[in-house]
Amino acid sequence: MITLSSDFGSPYPAAMKGVLCQHTDARLVDISHDFPRQDVRATAFWLQELLPYFPPAVHLVVVDPGVGTDRDALVVRAGEHVLVGPDNGILLPAARRLGDDIEVFAVDYEQGDPTEADPTESAWPPRPDSQTFHGRDLFAPAAAHVHDADDETVETDAGFERTDEFAELQFPEPTLREDGATGEVLTVDSFGNVITNIPGDTLAGRFGDHVQANGISASVRHSYAAVDEGHRVVTVGSHGNVELAVNQGRGDRTFGVDVGNRIRLSW
Repeated sequence: MITLSSDFGSPYPAAMKGVLCQHTDARLVDISHDFPRQDVRATAFWLQELLPYFPPAVHLVVVDPGVGTDRDALVVRAGEHVLVGPDNGILLPAARRLGDDIEVFAVDYEQGDPTEADPTESAWPPRPDSQTFHGRDLFAPAAAHVHDADDETVETDAGFERTDEFAELQFPEPTLREDGATGEVLTVDSFGNVITNIPGDTLAGRFGDHVQANGISASVRHSYAAVDEGHRVVTVGSHGNVELAVNQGRGDRTFGVDVGNRIRLSW
């Protein structure tokens, strides 16, 4: 299968699927096309949580604020999985969850005047028809090619070049203290749950208590519904990190925080 992830919304993913269907009979599975627009870090966080649940696949990822620039296109082999996307760090956290040893290849695509592209030419190596939609013109052809190639082909294909130079993405580290913890909002999901970088085991032994989150009191509970509707709760999300939430409400609004804001928990 080939999975697809982007911040495109609709209708742009259809163009990527059309290109894939022209060049491979792989089963296409959408992860999401509603990742936060141009938010590389938030998407990288979600991908490292989601992709390990899939069987071996090629994962096409396009959240690409640098589209049209000289950033590379990468193919990252991680265990039995392969990730294809821009060289902006977005692929690496998920790749390291999928395999202990990763191999990174730069895609040797042709760059030139897109108005001179010949639509009858082979899709490999790809030559973008535009500088604003590399998801369709570069990454989709690369994903199709990788899907249908064996490992030896990837090693020897003229369209790939092994590289040790690529953008890294590191999530910020929290500060843990005896009287609390300080971290950062990594992302906010569609329910308004505030997902921090503070590890969930920080709350060990505190369930049933109240804590202060940026000075706002909230109950520490194992689930949202453990508090009354509309009440604040601090819990551990399915990803293992501390969440600030409201039962059947929006934690981001109630706690007054957004992506990138500091979170200070005090016991």
